[in-house]
Amino acid sequence: MILELERVRNVWPEVKDLLSVPHSDKQYKKLLKALDKLIDEIGNNENHPLAPLMETVGNLIEEYEKSNFETISGSPVEILKYLMEENGFTQKDMVELGSQGVVSEILNGKRELNIRQIKALGKKFKVSPAVFI
Repeated sequence: MILELERVRNVWPEVKDLLSVPHSDKQYKKLLKALDKLIDEIGNNENHPLAPLMETVGNLIEEYEKSNFETISGSPVEILKYLMEENGFTQKDMVELGSQGVVSEILNGKRELNIRQIKALGKKFKVSPAVFI
């Protein structure tokens, strides 16, 4: 354990911004960008060597959001439905998800959101993509 801590001490200055709970909007946005890049690289591959890092960054973002934003809890589909209602959107407004058939399947729980859709929803609703994971 002492050897592991010494290794961490040596690399900490280089990784601390990526592995620390954000305490400002600037730090939070930096982590969001990092998560976005990790999602691009890793996608749904749970065996990817950086998958644990993506999970950790997502958890750090979640901690900041719990303290600084109104929390929305539920499944990704429930959150999507809530955000659509709050913004006055109908299925026709959800072109980022695909065709009307795809939107309907997602909203009815017959199809899961993919990485591209999650990123697009994060941008559309101005929320962390992590809320849809």
